[in-house]
Amino acid sequence: MGEFWPVRDVLTYLTGSWRVERTVRDRASDAEGRFTGTTVFGPLEDEGLLHHESGTFVWQGVPRPAERTLRFLPGQDLATAVVRFSDGRPFHELDLTSGRYVADHPCAADLYRGEFTVQDERRWRSVWRVRGPAKDLVLTTGYTRLG
Repeated sequence: MGEFWPVRDVLTYLTGSWRVERTVRDRASDAEGRFTGTTVFGPLEDEGLLHHESGTFVWQGVPRPAERTLRFLPGQDLATAVVRFSDGRPFHELDLTSGRYVADHPCAADLYRGEFTVQDERRWRSVWRVRGPAKDLVLTTGYTRLG
């Protein structure tokens, strides 16, 4: 990928609604699924953002509703955030100072490695690689600002 777009204030950058398009590829079976929907980053009661994603996930030709919620909390400075699952468990840190960041999340015997890249003020992307004894997945998500 070419140049990245540095972000000075990550929570301000993320605030609002985004169109989401994700592919999920199982490298072991070569099966592929697709998620399309929206993500809304809205204010939390205290501080930070509530990330709510909803849409449709199609796997092996079968569409299903899908959603998830995360919490993006202020980090050490404006360009960083601490990402937590909806129940408060830690997920990963995020630092978009350079417009690119790699985060790891160990989960039992699996390792989730996410790469976040910002293309400009309206587009960013994440690529999660999940590897473990029974998993070999690549989840590629493009976000495009709505409105």
